[in-house]
This record gives sequence, C-alpha cells and structure tokens, in this order.
Amino acid sequence: MTKIAIITGSTRPGRVNKQVADWVLANASARTDAEFEVVDIADFNLPLLDEPYPAAYQNYQNDHTKVWSARISEFDGFVFVTGEYNHTVMPALANALSYLNVEFNNKAAGIVSYGSMGGARAAEHLRNILSELQVAHVRNQVMFSLFTDFENFSEFKPTEQNAGTLAPMLDQLVVWTRAMESARAELAAAAK
Repeated sequence: MTKIAIITGSTRPGRVNKQVADWVLANASARTDAEFEVVDIADFNLPLLDEPYPAAYQNYQNDHTKVWSARISEFDGFVFVTGEYNHTVMPALANALSYLNVEFNNKAAGIVSYGSMGGARAAEHLRNILSELQVAHVRNQVMFSLFTDFENFSEFKPTEQNAGTLAPMLDQLVVWTRAMESARAELAAAAK
C-alpha cells in the first residue's frame, strides 16, 4: 500500500501546525487508495543542522539524523503542513528538510499552508526546496487563512470552502505518488 507522511512544519510551543496536520489525517484516513500518517518533526529533536557532510552523501554522524532518515525512508509521498513565517517556510521545517536528500528523491508531495495570505509565500518557497530535493510537488494545494480558518488565531476551524480543497490535492498526490514509485523502480533497475 502506498504510504504518505503528513509532515508537521513547526516545533513551537502552542503551535497550531499540529492541529492542521491532525485535521489532514482525519480527512485522509477515510481514503482507501493510500495509508496516511502524521510525522511530527518535534518528535525528532533536530538541532540546527549539525551534520558535517552534505546530506546527499548520506554519511550521517548523528543518531538524530539516522532516526530521521530511517523514518522518512518509510514513505512514498508526503503532505507538508507549513505556516508562513517571515514570508517563507517555517524554520523548523526548512531545517528538517536540510538534514536529508536521497530519502526524498523521486517521491511526490502536496502542500497545506496557512498564514495571513493563506501561506502562499511559504508554499512557493517550499516548492523551491522540494524541487532541489527532486520531489515532484503537485499543483493543487490547500491554503488556510489565519483570519477565517482559525478562531482567535489559535483554534483551527477551517471554512467549508478551504477545507474542500484537500480532496482534490490528495487525489492528485496519490496518482503522482504511485507514478513516482514506478519511476524509482525504473531508476533502481537502470542503476544495476
């Protein structure tokens, strides 16, 4: 079965990010075309990038990196949940992505963003990072406004309109994830 991780983008105390990730999981779990699971980057205690070698070498020196690598390697695709912070992707997510490379290569991803403008700038910057990691990111995305989808800016209560954009993104993501599974198999065969 195709496995897709819903990756949180924040580790801050009082974060709303986990609420959004849990909502994505609750909605995605009804699907029968893939398995979905939340992967909370806060659980990995990743310090500011502290590996001496570039991630592409996979010459990891730290146990936290090895655990993070093993966990990400389990998945065929991803949904990244990011808020917008200083007009870009959440710092904790950018840091977590910087630890790895090969583990993300030739997989697919969808984006769920939020912020004053729906997290549009964070999503665009995340697309740049994902492109460098050779992740095929789907066009459809989910965007939530801090003004209409969060009560008192702290309790996630998505509007029907914005919540309705999740299913089309997941539909596209599952198809792309399966296509990338095929691509990875072909690349592995060609490398032999």
